[in-house]
Amino acid sequence: MTKALHGDVPRAAIGGRPAPLRVATGTLEALKWLGLVLMTRDHVNKYLLGEASAVLFDLGRMVMPVFGFVLMYNLARPGALAAGVHVRVMGRLLVFGALSTPMFVALVGWWPLNILFMLLLSTGITWLLECGGRVQTVLAVLTFMLVGAVVEFWWFGVLTCLGAWAYCRKPTGVRLALWAMSLASLWLINRNFAAMAALLLLLAATRIDLPLERRRWLFYGFYPVHLAAIWLALKLIS
Repeated sequence: MTKALHGDVPRAAIGGRPAPLRVATGTLEALKWLGLVLMTRDHVNKYLLGEASAVLFDLGRMVMPVFGFVLMYNLARPGALAAGVHVRVMGRLLVFGALSTPMFVALVGWWPLNILFMLLLSTGITWLLECGGRVQTVLAVLTFMLVGAVVEFWWFGVLTCLGAWAYCRKPTGVRLALWAMSLASLWLINRNFAAMAALLLLLAATRIDLPLERRRWLFYGFYPVHLAAIWLALKLIS
């Protein structure tokens, strides 16, 4: 197995510029499974147990950074823009975000919009930035400022995704520091720095190759289904 596949930062032949980050496909899949498990336990702890477990709460703070990293890694792949990956992902996130809205509103309320819309916003901003040009850059900034106020994790979640995207595209020390700062900014929401543990996990994942098959639609569909199951459980025990 080559070093690049295990996540060592390869250097381009010209100018010594860092090449995009490399993570094994099976390892990315394992990260998504880990995110699903932590998310489910966190939501059970929050909605059914009244956040009785501080450990589950802290572990749950890693969920968004993990899912954000996996998404941004895929968007940062060479050729992703030309292949229309951003547009397809935005369509899926919009559909499943809308499907999740009734249950999310029942559990949380009308504001903010659920995490899938935050990931949709992050994807849209990266798409604009990838397209390039002054108009697209201005639109990306305005979209971040305005729409960031109505999605889950607000601007801080979007910054975390953008930090991961920038680092995946060019893994330099400066970009790693900016990504870490974006994770630290989640303290304003979480009131702890548990989300930063995800950074160590994700960096370690670049050096591991796990043989797992990809299950694309499962992860989109699981979100609204698990919210519905939690809502039903609340109704049964109330």
